[in-house]
Amino acid sequence: MALAQPRIYVNEYLNIGVGGKGLGMGGAQSAGTDDAYATFYNPAGLSRITNNFQAAFMHAEYFAGNAKYDFGSAVLPLKNSKGTFGVSIIRYATDDIAYTIDYVQPDGSFDESKLKSISAGDYAFLLSFARPVALFPKDSNFETHLGINAKVIYRHIGSMANAWGAGLDVGLQTRYKQWYFGLMAKDISTTYTAWSFHLTEREKQVFGQTGNEIPVKSSELMLPRLNIGIGRLLTQPGKKFSLYAELGLDLTTDGKRNTLLAGKTFSLDPRIGLEAGYKNTLFLRLGAGNFQKVLDDADTANQKKIMLFQPAVGVGIKLLQRLQIDYAYTSLQTQQNPLFSHIISLRLDLDQPKKDKDGPAPEPKQLNFKKRTNL
Repeated sequence: MALAQPRIYVNEYLNIGVGGKGLGMGGAQSAGTDDAYATFYNPAGLSRITNNFQAAFMHAEYFAGNAKYDFGSAVLPLKNSKGTFGVSIIRYATDDIAYTIDYVQPDGSFDESKLKSISAGDYAFLLSFARPVALFPKDSNFETHLGINAKVIYRHIGSMANAWGAGLDVGLQTRYKQWYFGLMAKDISTTYTAWSFHLTEREKQVFGQTGNEIPVKSSELMLPRLNIGIGRLLTQPGKKFSLYAELGLDLTTDGKRNTLLAGKTFSLDPRIGLEAGYKNTLFLRLGAGNFQKVLDDADTANQKKIMLFQPAVGVGIKLLQRLQIDYAYTSLQTQQNPLFSHIISLRLDLDQPKKDKDGPAPEPKQLNFKKRTNL
């Protein structure tokens, strides 16, 4: 039996990012995420939700619409701040792939009845739980939350192959006055994925005739990845205008990547995000990530290097305190060879925010820890 091999860029669809807010801020969300999209960015942020129920949806298309990326999440906080449950699903797939194995006949003609289509899809199912923890119970300036994801992965290529995998993510968030800190340990258990193949005799025959290897079994090992975030609310709480900035650092452990700082084992990729808000209703966002040093195409001597990054911009609007619509315009690649896509996501608060005995519910980033729990 072959052992699972650690590989670079395994299951990268789990690191693209979700939601117009997060993508509009360049993916810098580990410290500040506090809604239903937190199941992806940092499950600890789920326990900062002040609504009775939240649901989130996103649909995006990449590569001229050939690749579809969907995300859905539902979050249910328990009473008395004893915890928050969340369930999520991610789907990244290419549909209607032409399958031509029997399309060309032995005499060179084409049989349209033999032309079929298949899909190649990657799925992730997340079951999340988060709750506040009293790391500093005597200091009300501190607010700490802990979260965990149990993750199941399913992948398939038509009927020829499929794979199953499982892993765990652990997240931590801490607030101190206007400072926010986040740590998301993805695949902390390492995520093992096992492939099985179901080729027909006809497919094996064609694979052999065309010099392709006939696979029997395969497995992959996804090593841990740390998403570190440091954020600050740059304006005073309670003002009409708000300004929040976050610096994120993605530390991967699967080998040398094409990142700003890369070693044989560890690679570091910074992200930065900025969100300006007005009355907690209208938002403008900017972000950048995927910083790289590459050779300058204009330098014929191939000696000069330039800095490239993946830009993003976005807006958001909250309607009737129940529906938030977020939009992001971002790219999967750096600005040298951009592949820009429009991202639209929704967040639905099916119940009005809970009311505190001293007045309206606090803003998501201004929670009073002692009122939330009495640990």
